[in-house]
Amino acid sequence: MLVLTRRANQSIMIGHDIVVTVLEVRGDQVRLGIRAPRSVDVHREEVFATLQQANKAAATSTRDLVALEDAMPEAPAAQTPADSQ
Repeated sequence: MLVLTRRANQSIMIGHDIVVTVLEVRGDQVRLGIRAPRSVDVHREEVFATLQQANKAAATSTRDLVALEDAMPEAPAAQTPADSQ
């Protein structure tokens, strides 16, 4: 882990296109501004973890549904009025 010391209004660069700026330091809280391309997702760590869990649960439930569908016996073909004559 890289550890840096920055003051308010100072920034760090991540790669060529992500800038993290210290906006304010108040007590034990630090406000950061992050400028990144729209193609880069930026989340708080706890939000990211929640999203990962939700995605994993959705993928699991989709696999379960597919497995249930595969295990079901095939339904008989529906008859049309022309078939019953």
